[in-house]
Amino acid sequence: MLSYQEAASYISDIPKFTKKTSVAHTMKLLEQLGHPERSFRVIHVAGTNGKGSVCAYLESVLITAGYRTGLFTSPHLVRVNERFRISGTDVTDEAFAAAFAAVMDAVREIQRVSADYEHPTYFETLFAMGMLIFRDAAVEVAVLETGMGGRLDATNAVASPVLTVITSISMDHMQYLGNTIPEIAREKAGIIKPGIPVIYDANDPEAEKVIRSRAEELKSPAYRVDHEAVRETDAGEDGVTFEIDGQYLHIPQVASYQAINASVAWKTLQIWNGLAQTQAQDGKQPESGVRLRVISDEEIRLGFARMQWPCRMERVLPGVIIDGAHNADGIAQFIRTAARFHDRYEITLLYSSVSDKDYRTMIRELAEGIRPERVVTTRIAGTREVPEDIFAALFREMGVREVYAYPSPERAFEKACSIRGNGMLFCVGSLYLAGELRARIRRKPE
Repeated sequence: MLSYQEAASYISDIPKFTKKTSVAHTMKLLEQLGHPERSFRVIHVAGTNGKGSVCAYLESVLITAGYRTGLFTSPHLVRVNERFRISGTDVTDEAFAAAFAAVMDAVREIQRVSADYEHPTYFETLFAMGMLIFRDAAVEVAVLETGMGGRLDATNAVASPVLTVITSISMDHMQYLGNTIPEIAREKAGIIKPGIPVIYDANDPEAEKVIRSRAEELKSPAYRVDHEAVRETDAGEDGVTFEIDGQYLHIPQVASYQAINASVAWKTLQIWNGLAQTQAQDGKQPESGVRLRVISDEEIRLGFARMQWPCRMERVLPGVIIDGAHNADGIAQFIRTAARFHDRYEITLLYSSVSDKDYRTMIRELAEGIRPERVVTTRIAGTREVPEDIFAALFREMGVREVYAYPSPERAFEKACSIRGNGMLFCVGSLYLAGELRARIRRKPE
C-alpha cells in the first residue's frame, strides 16, 4: 500500500492524465465499492458563496447534538486530509492512504471488465475516498459540499440525501457553469432530488425562480431563506448576534454575511426536525439504519457558537484576519465587513489572486470600498500565477499610495505585519493564499 505522501502525490498528478467524467461514471465506482454512501444520512450543499460555511455550521450543530459526523469540503488549505473530517477532526494519514488504495483497487477491477472505463478525476477520486472513509468510521450523518456546480458534480451521485441546500448564487466559474445567473442556478439546482426538501438562499430573484421551478418539477418541498427576515443585533471582534423567527443566535465569525449562512443552516435544521418528527411517527427503518433525532434550540445555539471555519474572516492573530474571498460576491461581502472596522482602525491589505479570476475588478472594488492605508501584494505559485507587480501597479492606479510587492507570501506577510502598526491587517483574494498564510502562522506564531 502506498504511504500517505505517495497517495497524495499521485492524486495531485491526476489532472495531468484525466478528463471530465459523468455522474454515471461516479455511480459505477460507488457500486464497485459496495455503495458506501448508503451507510449514512446525507445533507447535500451547493452554491457559489457560503456553502462551506453552511456545511460547517451544520456539522457543528450535529456534533453538539450527539451525531457522529462526516464533512466533505473543498478546496483544502494546507493538506488534502482537510477535505474529510470525522466529528470535527481531519482524517488520519493512515485512513486516507487506506481509502486511496481501496478506490484504486476498485478502478482496476472495473477496468479489467470494461477497458474503456476512464480513470476517475481528481475530485471524483477524493469523493469516492470520502465515502469509504465515512463508512469505515461509522459516520451517521455526512454533510457534503459540491466541488463546482451541482448537476454534473461527483457528489451528485448520492441518490437519496435527506436534505439538499443551495446557498447564495453569483457569477463564478462562468467558463464551466454559464454566463448568467439563471444558467449558473440551473447547474446548482441539479442537486435537487425528487421529493427531497430543498432549502435555499432567496436573495437573488433570478436564481430563486430557477430553483423553485426545478423543485416544483420534481415535487420537492422548497423552503426559502429571506435576507429581510435576518436581523443583525450586535457585531464586534467577538462575532455577530442576529435574530431570525424570534430566535437570537450568536456566531463567533466577525463577518455580517455569516449571519445569512447561519440562517440557511438554521432553516435546514428546522426542516430536519420536521422530518425527524414524521419519521418517529411512521416507524419506518431508513436504508442507512440511521434515524433522525430532533435537535433542540439549545443544541443549535451551542453548535453555532462553537463553529470554526478556517480562513473565512478568521482572526488568526491579534489584529490579523484571513479571508478566502476570491470572487465578486465574496469580495463585496468582505468589503462590507472590513469597512466596518475602518471606522476605528487603519487598514493594511495583503492581496493575491490567480489568472482566471477578475482581479482587476476585485482590486478596484477593494481600493474604492475600503480605501486601505497600505497594501502588500504577492503571488500564488502555480500554472495560474500572476506576478505581484501587476497587482501592485493596479492598486497604485487606484490611488493607494503605500504599496509593496513581494514574490514570497511569507515575506509579504512579514512585511504586512511590520507596517500595520496598531491597525488591522486583512489577507484576502484567494483561498490558496489564505491556506499558505495559515500554515505559516501555525509553524511560526507571531
